[in-house]
Amino acid sequence: MNTEQLQSEIENILNISKIGVLSTAHNNTPNSRYMVFYNDGLTLYTKTSIESKKIAEFQDNPKAHVLIGYDETTNRSFLEIEANVEILKDKKTIDWIWEKQDKTFFDSKDDPDLCVIKVVPKSIKVMNDNNLDTPQTITFD
Repeated sequence: MNTEQLQSEIENILNISKIGVLSTAHNNTPNSRYMVFYNDGLTLYTKTSIESKKIAEFQDNPKAHVLIGYDETTNRSFLEIEANVEILKDKKTIDWIWEKQDKTFFDSKDDPDLCVIKVVPKSIKVMNDNNLDTPQTITFD
Protein backbone atom coordinates (compact mmCIF):
# COMPACT_ATOMS: atom_id res chain seq x y z
CA MET A 1 0.00 0.00 0.00
CA ASN A 2 1.36 3.41 -0.91
CA THR A 3 1.67 6.37 1.46
CA GLU A 4 -1.49 8.07 0.18
CA GLN A 5 -3.58 4.92 0.76
CA LEU A 6 -2.04 4.45 4.21
CA GLN A 7 -2.83 8.06 5.15
CA SER A 8 -6.40 7.56 3.93
CA GLU A 9 -6.79 4.45 6.10
CA ILE A 10 -5.40 6.35 9.11
CA GLU A 11 -7.86 9.20 8.54
CA ASN A 12 -10.72 6.68 8.32
CA ILE A 13 -9.81 5.34 11.76
CA LEU A 14 -9.46 8.86 13.19
CA ASN A 15 -12.82 9.91 11.73
CA ILE A 16 -14.55 6.95 13.41
CA SER A 17 -12.69 6.79 16.73
CA LYS A 18 -12.90 9.65 19.19
CA ILE A 19 -11.83 8.13 22.52
CA GLY A 20 -8.19 7.22 22.93
CA VAL A 21 -5.45 6.87 25.50
CA LEU A 22 -3.02 9.77 25.83
CA SER A 23 0.28 8.86 27.52
CA THR A 24 2.95 11.15 28.87
CA ALA A 25 6.26 10.50 30.60
CA HIS A 26 7.42 12.46 33.61
CA ASN A 27 10.61 11.59 35.48
CA ASN A 28 10.80 8.33 33.50
CA THR A 29 7.34 7.32 34.73
CA PRO A 30 4.53 6.80 32.20
CA ASN A 31 1.11 8.27 32.86
CA SER A 32 -1.93 7.41 30.74
CA ARG A 33 -5.49 8.70 30.61
CA TYR A 34 -8.52 8.47 28.33
CA MET A 35 -9.24 11.55 26.26
CA VAL A 36 -11.76 12.59 23.60
CA PHE A 37 -9.93 13.46 20.39
CA TYR A 38 -10.95 15.34 17.27
CA ASN A 39 -8.83 15.35 14.16
CA ASP A 40 -7.99 17.73 11.38
CA GLY A 41 -6.34 15.39 8.90
CA LEU A 42 -3.78 13.41 10.89
CA THR A 43 -3.42 15.99 13.67
CA LEU A 44 -5.38 15.35 16.87
CA TYR A 45 -6.86 17.88 19.28
CA THR A 46 -8.32 17.48 22.76
CA LYS A 47 -9.38 19.95 25.42
CA THR A 48 -8.24 20.04 29.02
CA SER A 49 -7.55 22.38 31.91
CA ILE A 50 -4.38 24.43 31.82
CA GLU A 51 -4.05 23.41 35.50
CA SER A 52 -4.08 19.65 34.75
CA LYS A 53 -1.20 17.34 35.56
CA LYS A 54 -0.76 16.44 31.89
CA ILE A 55 -0.06 20.08 30.97
CA ALA A 56 2.68 20.24 33.61
CA GLU A 57 4.09 16.97 32.29
CA PHE A 58 4.08 18.28 28.71
CA GLN A 59 5.92 21.42 29.80
CA ASP A 60 8.76 19.16 30.98
CA ASN A 61 8.52 16.72 28.07
CA PRO A 62 6.39 17.59 25.00
CA LYS A 63 6.31 13.99 23.71
CA ALA A 64 3.17 11.88 23.78
CA HIS A 65 1.89 8.47 22.76
CA VAL A 66 -1.74 7.92 21.70
CA LEU A 67 -3.66 4.69 21.22
CA ILE A 68 -6.91 5.20 19.34
CA GLY A 69 -9.33 2.94 17.53
CA TYR A 70 -10.12 -0.74 18.05
CA ASP A 71 -13.62 -0.77 19.54
CA GLU A 72 -15.24 1.62 17.06
CA THR A 73 -13.70 0.13 13.92
CA THR A 74 -15.31 -2.79 12.11
CA ASN A 75 -12.12 -4.84 11.99
CA ARG A 76 -10.65 -3.86 15.39
CA SER A 77 -7.97 -1.77 13.70
CA PHE A 78 -6.25 0.86 15.79
CA LEU A 79 -3.43 3.39 15.69
CA GLU A 80 -0.29 3.81 17.76
CA ILE A 81 0.80 7.44 17.44
CA GLU A 82 4.11 8.90 18.57
CA ALA A 83 3.81 12.66 18.67
CA ASN A 84 4.92 16.03 19.91
CA VAL A 85 2.34 18.24 21.56
CA GLU A 86 1.60 21.93 21.61
CA ILE A 87 -0.59 23.66 24.18
CA LEU A 88 -2.94 26.13 22.52
CA LYS A 89 -5.13 28.86 24.00
CA ASP A 90 -5.98 30.80 20.85
CA LYS A 91 -9.63 31.70 20.29
CA LYS A 92 -9.85 30.15 16.82
CA THR A 93 -8.76 26.68 18.02
CA ILE A 94 -10.90 26.82 21.16
CA ASP A 95 -13.95 27.89 19.12
CA TRP A 96 -13.31 25.04 16.64
CA ILE A 97 -13.00 22.34 19.29
CA TRP A 98 -15.88 23.74 21.36
CA GLU A 99 -18.23 23.26 18.41
CA LYS A 100 -17.04 19.67 17.89
CA GLN A 101 -16.83 18.42 21.45
CA ASP A 102 -19.31 17.58 24.09
CA LYS A 103 -19.61 20.38 26.60
CA THR A 104 -18.52 18.38 29.66
CA PHE A 105 -15.93 19.61 32.15
CA PHE A 106 -16.25 23.26 31.11
CA ASP A 107 -19.31 25.50 31.34
CA SER A 108 -18.08 27.94 28.73
CA LYS A 109 -15.53 28.19 25.96
CA ASP A 110 -14.47 31.41 27.70
CA ASP A 111 -13.32 29.51 30.81
CA PRO A 112 -9.80 30.84 31.51
CA ASP A 113 -8.55 27.31 32.37
CA LEU A 114 -9.66 25.82 29.03
CA CYS A 115 -6.83 24.94 26.67
CA VAL A 116 -6.33 22.59 23.74
CA ILE A 117 -3.66 19.95 23.36
CA LYS A 118 -2.56 19.67 19.73
CA VAL A 119 -1.04 16.26 19.01
CA VAL A 120 1.31 16.46 16.01
CA PRO A 121 2.29 12.96 14.83
CA LYS A 122 5.92 11.96 14.32
CA SER A 123 4.89 8.43 13.36
CA ILE A 124 1.63 6.50 13.10
CA LYS A 125 1.49 2.72 13.14
CA VAL A 126 -1.66 1.01 11.84
CA MET A 127 -2.49 -2.25 13.64
CA ASN A 128 -5.02 -5.07 12.97
CA ASP A 129 -6.23 -3.61 9.69
CA ASN A 130 -7.68 -6.18 7.25
CA ASN A 131 -7.04 -3.78 4.36
CA LEU A 132 -3.30 -3.73 5.09
CA ASP A 133 -0.47 -6.08 5.84
CA THR A 134 -0.22 -4.72 9.36
CA PRO A 135 1.54 -3.31 11.13
CA GLN A 136 2.41 -0.50 8.78
CA THR A 137 4.06 2.74 9.88
CA ILE A 138 4.15 6.17 8.33
CA THR A 139 6.78 8.62 9.58
CA PHE A 140 6.71 12.41 9.37
CA ASP A 141 9.62 14.88 9.43
